[in-house]
Parts: sequence; structure tokens; C-alpha cells
Amino acid sequence: MYTVNMEQLLKKYFGYEQFRPLQKEIIERTLLGKDSLVLMPTGGGKSLCFQLPALMKEGITIVVSPLISLMKDQVDAMQASGIPASLINSTLTPAKIGEVMEQVKRGQLKLLYVAPERFASAGFSDFLQSIAIGLIAIDEAHCICEWGHDFRPDYRNLSMLRGQFPHVPIMALTATATPDVRQDIVRQLHLQDHQLFISSFNRPNLSYEVFPKKDSLESIMSLLSSYKDQSVIIYCFSRNDTERLVESLNRNGFNAAAYHAGLNAKQRAENQNKFIRDEINIMVATIAFGMGIDKPDVRLVIHHSLPKSIEGYYQETGRAGRDGLPARCVLLFSYADKFKHDYFLRNIRDDDERQKVQDNLDQVVRYGDFSGCRRQFLLNYFHENYDQQNCGNCDGCNGRAVLQTPEKKIRSFLSSALSAAGEIVSYDKVLFEKLRVLRLAEAQKLHVPAYVIFGDKALMDMAVKLPVTSEAFLDIYGVGDQKLAQYGPQFMAAIRQHTSGN
Repeated sequence: MYTVNMEQLLKKYFGYEQFRPLQKEIIERTLLGKDSLVLMPTGGGKSLCFQLPALMKEGITIVVSPLISLMKDQVDAMQASGIPASLINSTLTPAKIGEVMEQVKRGQLKLLYVAPERFASAGFSDFLQSIAIGLIAIDEAHCICEWGHDFRPDYRNLSMLRGQFPHVPIMALTATATPDVRQDIVRQLHLQDHQLFISSFNRPNLSYEVFPKKDSLESIMSLLSSYKDQSVIIYCFSRNDTERLVESLNRNGFNAAAYHAGLNAKQRAENQNKFIRDEINIMVATIAFGMGIDKPDVRLVIHHSLPKSIEGYYQETGRAGRDGLPARCVLLFSYADKFKHDYFLRNIRDDDERQKVQDNLDQVVRYGDFSGCRRQFLLNYFHENYDQQNCGNCDGCNGRAVLQTPEKKIRSFLSSALSAAGEIVSYDKVLFEKLRVLRLAEAQKLHVPAYVIFGDKALMDMAVKLPVTSEAFLDIYGVGDQKLAQYGPQFMAAIRQHTSGN
């Protein structure tokens, strides 16, 4: 039925030599026309589960994505890999939407990213009925759950998809879902004869630490001093906390911007774009920021305040280290923050809802107080058995956290990379920095985020292998045919120049 080899497509378009756990099984089930519910941690490769079959199936793949600001970057990344993709959301003019619809009708696209509110439009539903759809992928599927931590009312519009497209496979994807949330996703989306795929929630490259929240500004600045020019997200409880912290950090020479619901949509989008395009390196935000953020090189996530739930905490810390390289997650813990949450709890009138919110908060407090392995705590919460005696990458296993990351450890992170097998290997840091400068210049020319060109992991791989031929360049992590053709000559020239000068 499918004559094209999946592994060939994986290398040609995505630049990967092999699938990650469960990806191939999920894709094979989709090619059989079956429904799936996919639970995979952030950075685990969820997107590839629908992007690759989109290249193999007849018709177009519709991808429902909740964050409009993220869609363009997702589409840019697809196009940079040679995959015809586009989007429809409220940022487009009616004329532009009409152009995209014409492209779809002519069969020129393989993926169409759509905001969930589109499905409330009868005109859009009629359009979908008029085209051949091969797959419907619903990203961040937990947003359909009313009592979930990220409920989006527009996701309720998706309940009608099964009735309208009874023979089109539906793939629901999320990074966090307890058993109750999973059941609700299946019920709301009317998944039929579906298979549940659960990848490990363990993120071994992330370290987890909790510090007492005393002088929070000093604590944060001490942490940030080890992450100069590296991407950092700091989560705060309120808009006021966010604004005050940004002002204090910038006054002290850091490069930070705010993101919260009090800013208008234009300012939020502008600040997010600055962060994604490395014009600022610190984003200070409420939980309004982060879901679906695709920036792979966030090296540090700090929670300035208590998160509302373990699911939310896992999702927010999951923004760190999506490229598989070492990253750090720090919670500043104080009971005073719990009392802030308690104040809002009293305003919830529904007894069941109030109890659920209280239970979620109690779990977070338990995590903050916990003296054992924090990784084990998080994985057990998601009903995943983790029986290692020592994870070696949290303050519970390594002794109480020391606020300053030892310089030796930071230097080792900066001069090492993870090989495909996960081992730490040395690389040429001077060349890596030259390649970063070249990458930024290419990204600015194309008005795309730097990681759309190449991720840090690819640049580190280049700084290890020093490829100067097309064959060698294709062996670099994340390099497929399109990226070889578009960027290979410039990057190989830079490598040749560097090696001949040494």
C-alpha cells in the first residue's frame, strides 16, 4: 500500500537516522486508518507522529493547534524541511485565507495548521467537507477537558469532527494527561477503537531542584549569572510579579521581557517573537505563556511562585531542554505562595471544583516539601513506575541544592554535547559560536527563528564531526535533503575556513 520507506522519508525530510520510541508504531497505526491517543512528553517527538504520515497518506492532514503565535514557526519549520504546509488563523486577512484554501483544493499542501475556533464556523466546516482529508491531528488535546489545567472552550467545537468525518483517523496528542483526563479526551472526541500510546514521562536531561524562597531576586540573579545569553523562562504568580521582576532584572543588566494576559495581543506576540528569535534571552511570564512553545534550546526554567498543579508544573518545566541537551528546572518554594492560592480557592463556589483545585495544590506543596527523588515523585504522579534508587539529576538524589551551579558543571555543559546514543562528547566551542552567528544571520534573512535553520544539537554535531562534503553533512543530526541544499554550502564553507585557520 505504501511503497515509500518510512525510514527514507525520516532522513530525507527530518534528517533523523532512526525513530524515537513509539513513533513508528503510532505512524503505522495511523496509516491503517485507526484512531490514536498519544501521550508523549514535551520534546519527545509528538509532532513527527502526524507530520511523517501526512507525507504518505492521500489527502491533507489537518492539525489543530491552540496557540496562534506558534503556528507560523511550526509552518516555517515544515517548509524549511521541504514539506508543503500552511496555516489558517485570525492573523490572516480574508484574501490570504482564500489563497490558502485554494492551495488546499489544488492539492498543493500536505499539512494545514488550524486554530480550534475555526471549527465554530459553518463556512469552514463546509470547506473541510469539500476536500480530501487523510488525518486529523489534535495537538494539546488535554485542552478539551473542562476541569483540566489548560481548558480551552474552543476545543469543545472538535467534538463534532467524528460525526462529520467518520472514516478519517483522529490522532489526539498531549504531553500531560492523568487517567481521568485521558478518558475525557476519548469521550469528547468520540475516538473509535483507539489505541493508547504512552511514552515514558521521564526527561533524563532535566534536573529538578527546589530552593527556599527567601530573597527571590537575589536567588534568581544568582541562577541567571550562569546562563548568560542562554534562553530562560521564569514563571510568576501574577501580572504584577511579572512586571516587577522584569523591571528589576533589566535594571541589573539582564535582558528580559514580560508575557501575561494584561498585555495586549500585539505586545504579547512581539515579546514572544523577541524571545523565540533570541533578541531577548529571558521571558518572565504567567502561565499564559508556554503551552506549545517550540523553542528547543531553553536551558533553565524557574518557578518564582508555586504552580497550580503537578500537571501544570510538568508542562511548564517541559519547556526546558527540548533538544535533549542538559537543562535545569528550579522551584522557589514558600508557604506564603500557598496562602495566595488559598485566597483564590475561597472564591470557588462549586464544592467539587474547589476540592479538585485544593487537591492539586496540596500535591504541589508535597513536591516542594519532598526530600526524596523528585523525578520519582513526578513520574509516580503520572502512574509511571520509576524504581531507580538514585536518578543522579535532582537535589533529592544529589543532596540539597546549592544555589550557584558550580562553574565546572556549567563549563562542561558548554563544551559537551549529547551524541545520538546519549553520551557526552567534546566539541569545538569556538566553531560552535561561529556557526551560531552564521545561523542567526541566515534566520534574520528569512525572518524565521534560528532553530528553524538548525538546532543547537545540529551545530554541536557539526563542531564534532567537521563535515565538509555533502555526504558528511547529511550525517549531521537533523539534516535532510532540503537543509543540505539550502544551508549546506554556507555552513561547510564556515567549517572549512575554521579548520584551515587552526
